[in-house]
Amino acid sequence: GGVCLFGHNVDHPAQIAALTAAIRAANPLAVIAIDEEGGDVSRLHQRDGSPFPGNAVLGRIDDVETTRAVGRAVGTQLADVGVHLTLAPDADVNSNPDNPVIGVRSFGADPVAVAAHTAAWTDGVQSAGVAACAKHFPGHGDTSADSHVSEPVVTADAITLAHRELVPFRAAIAAGTRAIMTAHIRVPALDPEAVSTFSSAVLEGLLREEMGFDGLIVTDALDMAGA
Repeated sequence: GGVCLFGHNVDHPAQIAALTAAIRAANPLAVIAIDEEGGDVSRLHQRDGSPFPGNAVLGRIDDVETTRAVGRAVGTQLADVGVHLTLAPDADVNSNPDNPVIGVRSFGADPVAVAAHTAAWTDGVQSAGVAACAKHFPGHGDTSADSHVSEPVVTADAITLAHRELVPFRAAIAAGTRAIMTAHIRVPALDPEAVSTFSSAVLEGLLREEMGFDGLIVTDALDMAGA
C-alpha cells in the first residue's frame, strides 16, 4: 500500500510515470512517495541536478511567494509522473553551523523565517495535489553528527527547542501538512531514553497531543545508523 521511490528506481519522467501507473494498476489505493526537496536532494532530477533552487537559496532570497511557487512547481512535476507524497520540505532550523547533514537543506538559522518558508513551500506543493512531509521532527539542525552514520544527540533544553526547533513544525501543521517525518536523533530534554523516531513522548505526547498533529507520521529511513 505504500511505495517509496529511491534513486535506483528513477531513470526519466516517462519511465517513472509508467512505473507509478503499474503500481496503481496493482493497487489503486497505493500511496507513492519520493524524496524531492529541490536543490541538493532530488531524486526526480538526480542525473542532471534539480532545476529548482534548494532551501538555502530560497531562504536567502527570502520571498515567501517565490518559495510557494517553487513548491507548486515541484508538486506539478511530481503529480505529472504519478507521485502522491514528497518527503519535503526540510523544516530544520540550521542552528548548528557544524551540522554535517542539514546545511543548505535548511531555509536558514532564523526560526521565524524558516517557519514562513516551510509553510509557503508546503502550501505550494500541496496546491498541486501532492502531499508534503515536513522533516526531521523534532529538529535535526542542532546536531554535529549525521544520523545516516551515527546517533546524533541534541542537548538543547526544552525551552530552547520550543522557541527554535519546533517553530517551523508548528507552521507546517498550521499550513495543513499531510505528513511529518521523524528524526533518528536523541533529545534528552524530550525523552532521555529513546531516539525520537521510537519515542512515545516525542511522537504521541508532543507531536500528537501538545502540537495537535493528526496526519501521517513517517519515519526517516530505517536502514540509517541512528535508527
